[in-house]
Amino acid sequence: MSDTPHDQDVAFIQALAELLRENDLTELRVKREYGEDDSLDVRVSRMGPPPVQHTAQAAAPAPQPASSDAPRPAAAPADPANDPGAVTSPMVGTVYLSPEPNAAAFVKVGDTVEEGQTLLIVEAMKTMNHIPAPRSGKITDILVEDGAPVEYGAPLVILG
Repeated sequence: MSDTPHDQDVAFIQALAELLRENDLTELRVKREYGEDDSLDVRVSRMGPPPVQHTAQAAAPAPQPASSDAPRPAAAPADPANDPGAVTSPMVGTVYLSPEPNAAAFVKVGDTVEEGQTLLIVEAMKTMNHIPAPRSGKITDILVEDGAPVEYGAPLVILG
């Protein structure tokens, strides 16, 4: 392989893809600065395995005639990722619920937020990315814990 910038970029992208596979990641994004007007901005991603859905279909017994004294089965919990109010992670990283350790959380369940207000932070590659509310509403659930790793597309909070 020759040592042209193009060949180096291809080798770099192949190395990123290998890192993605070896570490079972779904996305990597890197920006290389070569000079004042020369850079390479690369996003390498792959489809992860389909999400595991815990439904009662596979283990459900055959339907039986309803009787007035039979207990009704509880409804299976809905997948938060499918909730229309779910705010999802735009990247792989570590989630932080407050701006710094021992500080108050950006939001808590029951808070009313305005569009653009910071809900939490996702740290990726030593960069703190503020995740804004996509619209105004009320926080009905916080689905992540402070300091937890998150994947691309993982639901973070539910905005009602």
